[in-house]
Amino acid sequence: MDRLLLMHSFVTVAQNGSFNGAAKKLGSSGSLVSRHVAELERQVGVRLVNRTARSVSLTEQGLRYAEFCSRILDEIATEDVSIAQLHDRAEGALSIICPKWIGSLDLGDAIAAFSAAHPKIHIRFELGGMSDRTYDFLDSGFDVAFHTRDLRDSGVRLKKIASLPFVLCASPEYLERHGPLTEPNEIATHDCLVHVNDPVWRIGHGHSSTLHKIRNVAFSSNSYIALQKAAVHGRGIGLLPQRPAYDDLLSGALEVLLPGLGVPDRPLYAIYGPGQSTPKKIAVFLEFLTQWFSRNPIPRIAVDA
Repeated sequence: MDRLLLMHSFVTVAQNGSFNGAAKKLGSSGSLVSRHVAELERQVGVRLVNRTARSVSLTEQGLRYAEFCSRILDEIATEDVSIAQLHDRAEGALSIICPKWIGSLDLGDAIAAFSAAHPKIHIRFELGGMSDRTYDFLDSGFDVAFHTRDLRDSGVRLKKIASLPFVLCASPEYLERHGPLTEPNEIATHDCLVHVNDPVWRIGHGHSSTLHKIRNVAFSSNSYIALQKAAVHGRGIGLLPQRPAYDDLLSGALEVLLPGLGVPDRPLYAIYGPGQSTPKKIAVFLEFLTQWFSRNPIPRIAVDA
């Protein structure tokens, strides 16, 4: 039988001086309260109360144990209130993790802005080190993870924060040497710059889009920044996040390929733990980031189809 339940019944008996009085306060029966005290005596190994036909009094050991139980129950009640208040306040530690390529984009700016706006929330923000099982971040002590995968897992919850535009591009020098890319199936004949976690490229939108397993890999990396540098140096064509490539696209160091088809945006998801209610600090954080990306859209590159 649950020790805390037995302790609660015993303390109530000590306060009321009878089983029936305690039962009335607890909304129970005198016989059940009596059994609770008897079970507690059995677990502790000493007699805690003197039972008579008319009253109940505490033994010497019972007096001492009643004080102990009362203190423990009060501490638990106080801590319960404190934890509930912390859950409902936007303060405390908030640990965040995401893949390096996402953290090096606007997400880092958004999290920095959030930290400045909410100084009572202490941020721990780590890049990389995420398991293929994205929900493992909870076991590592993180509150929120960011990813572009739509997880179908009942063990976590997710919220879409923003859309990240991608672009298929190459340098003018590469295109001069190897010729233009005129339709998606020609990708197989070109040197490709491939992220190790993105070996299949989707070209186009909706039902007319096509998937292309990249086999002619000229350069691979787990960093989109490295792939972008390889593209600028004319090593091949790459499917890159538009934000870091924006300046190179604007200057002409990189050119958009197949502009009439385009490539789909990647959804940026915040992933966080299960539960009926979300801690206030997490709810405030997610709402702030959603609003931040809405106010700071990633600029689009104007191209001729």
